[in-house]
This record gives sequence, structure tokens and C-alpha cells, in this order.
Amino acid sequence: MQKLNIGIIGLGYIGKTHIYNCMRLEDAKLVAVADVSKNALNKAKKIGVPNTYNDYQELLNNPQIDAVIIALPTHLHAKCAIAAAEAHKHILLEKPISRNTVEATEILSKVRSNGVKIMIGYPLRFSQPFIDLKKRVDNGELGEIQSAYALNINSGPFVYRAEIGAPIPVPDWWWRKEYTGGGALIDLGSHMINLAQWYFGEVTDAKSYLGYRYKLEQEDHAICLLKFREGQSVIINVGWYSTQTQLRLDVHGTCGLGVACMTTPSKINTVTKMLLRETPPYYIPFLKEVEHFVESIKKDQQPEPSGEDGFKDLQAIEAAYKNSTKL
Repeated sequence: MQKLNIGIIGLGYIGKTHIYNCMRLEDAKLVAVADVSKNALNKAKKIGVPNTYNDYQELLNNPQIDAVIIALPTHLHAKCAIAAAEAHKHILLEKPISRNTVEATEILSKVRSNGVKIMIGYPLRFSQPFIDLKKRVDNGELGEIQSAYALNINSGPFVYRAEIGAPIPVPDWWWRKEYTGGGALIDLGSHMINLAQWYFGEVTDAKSYLGYRYKLEQEDHAICLLKFREGQSVIINVGWYSTQTQLRLDVHGTCGLGVACMTTPSKINTVTKMLLRETPPYYIPFLKEVEHFVESIKKDQQPEPSGEDGFKDLQAIEAAYKNSTKL
């Protein structure tokens, strides 16, 4: 296999980020995109994407395409991922893997039966501060780990994008629990739970406290308590209520404290980098994520985080929802 031919399904914010990054890859070529928005497809054409489709099934029918990146709303993950597997396309699927473990099981079954690979999109796994902290944990620098505190708070769906200089409309699906699978816990908490299981192994017990500041159908902030098989305990604190991103992981061991954090990206720096056609620091993990996916497929290796990782994250989230108390 020479260059990996990629198609992107879903051209919302994350889908556009993947377009930007895929067009910078040396070992892959972006050959097609799909979205229901004519405006989004026209913009993709203008920047040089050869094929555009308003029906993702047409993209999946394109024999040129080796792999797809699925950046659709959560309620569409299962249907699209299953169709991609049946079309024998390798898959990078945005987190969470699906709304629930029933859908996730169906996705993984189709992936296995069709002999394709699936990776779940968790860019924090490719963020250098979190990679460096894991190395410190793994090499014993912090001693035996007793507990950790994970913080992921931002504006959630009420988002303000620096590159356009204004708030953006919130899609209707965000406000329907049947479409999202939950609120801030499944949205932001999935990132932190994935990190915690990467660091510490399997979650054996979970409970949560759910808050409804904005009186939505789903929670807009949550505290989640996790217990791990090796004895560690982790507190996950997530919320959609801050105009500034707060993203941090504190790991407490018998030999000290380890910290990894990401700060709110500078609006000026972000815009300047994009105008210069460079990758702003905030988006580098997304680029590394896609690079890893491409390299793994070309080498016939399983990309990480795997579909099974995404399933285990969802298992922990479901347990936390089942064992929840309203704040």
C-alpha cells in the first residue's frame, strides 16, 4: 500500500479539523468527504477535496477509499460505523464509540467479522503533557499510585471558536439525551476516563453526582468516582459551564505528585498559525492522532485507543449513570 486514501464523514467542527490535518499528511491522501450541508461540501471543494457527497453511503461505495474518519453526532455513530465496516473500510471513530454498550457491541462485532480495524478518537492520548505523565507513572517515579484527580471543564456545546471570532449555533441534537447518550459525563468524562484506564487499568466500580445548572434534559456538570482493580481511586470533574478551558490530571503517588495540563489556546496564536498554514498547538494532538491511525493501517497494526478501549470507557460511564445522585 502506498498512500492511504481517506474519506471523512461529517464536516462539523471536528470534521473540519480532520480535513485540515489530513491535507498535511505525507502517507495519506484525502480523497472524499460527506456531509448533508451543501455549504460545507462547497468549502471542501474550494480547498481541493476531489470528491464530495451528501450521502455517506456513496462515499463508502467509492472503491478508492481505504479508511474513513467518522465525525458525526453520537446517535449516528453505530449506523455509520457498521456501514463502513461492511464496506471494508478501516475506521477512526470520534468518541464516544456510541451512545451505549449495546450499540458499541454491534460496532465491534461488525468490525471483527469484516476484518477491518477501528480506532476511537481520543486526542488527549496524543498530547505530550499526558504522555509524559504516563511515563512517570509507568517508570515508578511517583511510587505506588494511590489516587488521581481529573478535571475537564469548558463551555461544552455553548462553544466560542477563536478562529471565527464568534459563538456558533448549537445543533438541536445536543439537547436530546436519546441522541447524545448523556451530558457532560459522556461528552467530557469519556476523555478523562479513557486517560485513567490507560494509566491505571480496569475500572471495577463507578458512581456519579450529576448537576443541572441549565435545567437541560441531560447533566451539564458531573463528579464521577472511579475505583480501579489495582486499588487506585480517581475523581473525574467535568462541566459545560466555563468560558475558559480547564483541563488537568493530578496523579498522587507514595513518592510525590505528577501533573499534566493543557491551557486555553490563545485566540491570536490560533488565528496566526492558521493564516500561516501551520498547526496551532491546541490542534497538534489531533494531527498526531490521525498520523498514528494512518501509520497503523499501513503497517497492519491495531491503532490505539482501540474499539475495545472505547467499549470499556462506555461501560464505566454506564455504571456511573446507573449509580448516580442528582446534585
